[in-house]
Amino acid sequence: MKKDLNINVHHVTRVEGHGNIVVNSKDGKLEKIQWQVPEAPRFFEAMVRGRHYSEVARITSRICGICAVGHTLASIRATENALGIKITEQARKTRKILKHAENVDSHILHLYFLVAPDLFGAPSVFPLVPKAPEVVKRALRMKRFCHEWGSLIGGRTTHPTKAIPGGMSMYPTKDELKNLKKRLVEEFVPDALETIKTIESVADKIPNFKRETEYMAVYSEDEYGLYEGKVQTVMPDGTKEVYEVDNYRNITNEYVSPLSTAKYTKNKLDSYAAGAMARVNNNYDKLHPEAKKLAQKFGMDQLCFNPYFNNVAQLIEVVHSVHESLELIDELLADDNYDVYQPVVKPTTHGEGAAAVEVPRGILFHNYEYDKDGICIKGNCIIPTNQNHANIQKDFEKLVPELIEAGKAEDEIRLALEMLVRSYDPCISCSTHYLQVEFN
Repeated sequence: MKKDLNINVHHVTRVEGHGNIVVNSKDGKLEKIQWQVPEAPRFFEAMVRGRHYSEVARITSRICGICAVGHTLASIRATENALGIKITEQARKTRKILKHAENVDSHILHLYFLVAPDLFGAPSVFPLVPKAPEVVKRALRMKRFCHEWGSLIGGRTTHPTKAIPGGMSMYPTKDELKNLKKRLVEEFVPDALETIKTIESVADKIPNFKRETEYMAVYSEDEYGLYEGKVQTVMPDGTKEVYEVDNYRNITNEYVSPLSTAKYTKNKLDSYAAGAMARVNNNYDKLHPEAKKLAQKFGMDQLCFNPYFNNVAQLIEVVHSVHESLELIDELLADDNYDVYQPVVKPTTHGEGAAAVEVPRGILFHNYEYDKDGICIKGNCIIPTNQNHANIQKDFEKLVPELIEAGKAEDEIRLALEMLVRSYDPCISCSTHYLQVEFN
């Protein structure tokens, strides 16, 4: 065993926000293994107080520039639940296509630009340009397509404007949907198949590490849980339990950690994981058949406990979302009553409502209370990355001793820890929602 180890990574690269890795050992004794989150807290829950229900989602979508669609939809659905607002099936299906667009967009960005450099032995995507120009061009092409996909449905992909309480302010025309379908089949699917080959070519570079934990995700009896449903957790022994969304506080159990300006969460174990792998672990049976084939190829048709495989799960979800979107488009095109205009919708009651929506990084909770005038008097958001912080810390505590025991050099340990953080695709600044104040 190496006697001394001194790893101090100040702000891990290729992640959103600021997170530090600190590992110190002296004379063979581990003194410190820490995943630190030093980001300044933000106060979105306070910003929505006193705002009309029509404004709330516009504000909370700014929590994240990558998961803006998910925040918008979670916020709107919580508002609709609080105010008794019902939506049409056309609105529901359109929102699902928008949700799929966000998931694919984010996963492509993460896999190609943030994860691939590690698997190809490069410090960033830029050194890969001369080595694999066609792969980088494909990545940019797919990223642009996703942006156009999301913009068509949501008005824009970052902080969408068309999703509103009661439905959508405007729907794409049938001709626009037909063109989207044509482009998905002819442009995106071929690139997605090549992406699978690219990831398969470097799959042996994914670290072999296992730590059993609890996995939490949105669950639906009818489909792969993303846009709506209840909450489900799966334990290492395969035991599953379903919870009502309104009970989210009792299954997230937020608490303060001295290592983080973001709260930690836990349910039955000391930590749980959220994200693409948590969704696949919980909802494998609901995957599209083409996505199931890919999951089987990577051995993810069984419970997976390797956090690095969260990136494989992202690839599986890309395949799932593309095929599910094609089916949803067909359903909308077959609707003889399809209308591009939004019907007038009004609240039927007032009170408190919660919603859970899956964003690329995991399950997201929004909760609001409104008065009789539709003014928000209370808000609460629990972000996927703050649900993963404790799990990352627990992964570190198991991984570091294993790497030391295997005789890994300090640089190898540092890289393995950075890759572990990146595998979660954390949105660190989005997760910081508290401030501890000392009064003198």
